[in-house]
Amino acid sequence: MSGALIEEETHGTVRVLRINRPEVHNALNEQVLAQLGDTIARLSSDGSTRAVVVTGTGAKAFSAGADLETLATMDTRQAHGFLRAGQHALRQVEHSGIPVIAAVNGVALGGGFELALACSFSMLSETASLGLPEAGLGLIPGFGGTQRLVRAVGPAVARYLMLTGRSVDAWRAHQIGLSVLPPAVPDELVPAAVSVAEEISRRGPQACRSILQSVREGQDAPLDTGLALEAALAAIAVGGPEATEGIDAFRSRRVPDFDGLPAAVKPHLRREST
Repeated sequence: MSGALIEEETHGTVRVLRINRPEVHNALNEQVLAQLGDTIARLSSDGSTRAVVVTGTGAKAFSAGADLETLATMDTRQAHGFLRAGQHALRQVEHSGIPVIAAVNGVALGGGFELALACSFSMLSETASLGLPEAGLGLIPGFGGTQRLVRAVGPAVARYLMLTGRSVDAWRAHQIGLSVLPPAVPDELVPAAVSVAEEISRRGPQACRSILQSVREGQDAPLDTGLALEAALAAIAVGGPEATEGIDAFRSRRVPDFDGLPAAVKPHLRREST
């Protein structure tokens, strides 16, 4: 897929997606956002992909954010449509049924940082730098930054970063919980992210989907509501084909084989009142 806005690489059951606009530091325009969201939605439901790694082409940028050349030509109505389309694309990332790992290989500013925040988790290169500098241009984050950053680092740090426009380097980002592992040497970042994705791909795929769902839907709900959802999803897993295979493999001291198992029936989950 060389030359595409989103380049796709296959590593067994893992896909690597590269934002491919290095000439503008992988800036996000309408076409990139739509293709990224649609590609992840497709991979999430194709039955063969277990995890996705998203990164940028080149050594300088994961993504420098929304394409300012595009924004500069828009009126308020057009800008609203563009921003809502961007939010929709990042919701497709966030609602993916398979883990989406951001391999942040350089600067992730504005919409690039917002994309990383929408992923399941991030891994950073030592050269990574993350920030939301929009206020310095008389703008505000529009792809979910004001909502997701506060959930990731708390309101005080989120306000500080957005109001000052300061960026955080890879080590500081790791300290405040924006990456799951210490920063990697640049050339080792994507292989390390693929290795983590492959590790996840060996887990029960329906179990991974249920974990993602439970975290996503429970994190902003009252605790009792989240606990009820967790109990329902955990109960569905018990006695399901993945649990049967996993427990048998554990007892037999062998590696479980989750490939080709029938999908567990997904019942309607009624939220319990509290």
